[in-house]
Amino acid sequence: MVDGPKAFITGWPVWHSRSPLIHGTWLKELGLAGSYVRMGVPPEEIGEFFETLGQKGFVGGNVTIPHKVAAFRAVGRRDGEAEAIGAVNTLWFEDGRLVGGNTDAHGFAANLDERLAGWAEAETAVVLGAGGAARAVVHALLSRGVKCVEIVNRTTSKAEDLAERFDRLFPGRVVGHGEEARGKMLARADLLVNTVPIPEKDPDDETPAWFPEKLPDLSALPDRAMVTDIVYTPLMTPTLKAAEARGLRFADGLGMLLHQAVPGFERWFGERPIVSTALRERLVADIDSGM
Repeated sequence: MVDGPKAFITGWPVWHSRSPLIHGTWLKELGLAGSYVRMGVPPEEIGEFFETLGQKGFVGGNVTIPHKVAAFRAVGRRDGEAEAIGAVNTLWFEDGRLVGGNTDAHGFAANLDERLAGWAEAETAVVLGAGGAARAVVHALLSRGVKCVEIVNRTTSKAEDLAERFDRLFPGRVVGHGEEARGKMLARADLLVNTVPIPEKDPDDETPAWFPEKLPDLSALPDRAMVTDIVYTPLMTPTLKAAEARGLRFADGLGMLLHQAVPGFERWFGERPIVSTALRERLVADIDSGM
């Protein structure tokens, strides 16, 4: 039996999550009683899981793919970030009622504050992708004062739908485009954000491991442009390698994972943790180990 508050992360699958490593490190560093565990729950059972959190003894937890929208629907109240983004990644109780928030935008912005000084002064940011992760990125960019956000996506309608969603909150500052506009948008970018996951390697692909990796074409980016990728496995994604080859300033996505975890930990365990260099190095080692 573990003493202290009990928190969790749920998703399907969730075995790969590094959140227990993050929260476990903070609990140990701060000398706090408590626990943070993985709870793999299939989609057909997630409603019941949320309904019985209190009975299971949890004070709250994190929600990852594919349950963020289900969590949004399950809570009795949502914070402003969750309402704007349309998804919940953090749960807690207030007066016995389940409350949902979203810390992804906070994590994205805090990572860039730490690693890309001046990013929020960007006139134009280009976001590649229009999935769930892009919502938090667009919200963070607009909330922090980036004047224009251009969303580029392979399916044009998804980019336009995402732009329309945020145009209600930030009129005239966000536009959606199809892939054909990519080069034109990159030429205008002060900040480029990739939110598109790296596709898994085809098991039938016989390309030798030593064969040079094909990097995305970032030649249209101005020399002043900054680049970030919210993907963090591998830490140096093809997008970041292309930015490095151009000599551009860039930031990897690991800090977003670390910083988005801070608000939830503080709610559940009562102390605000620090995202330290030692913690980052511990996660880098874990990623490099391939576990």
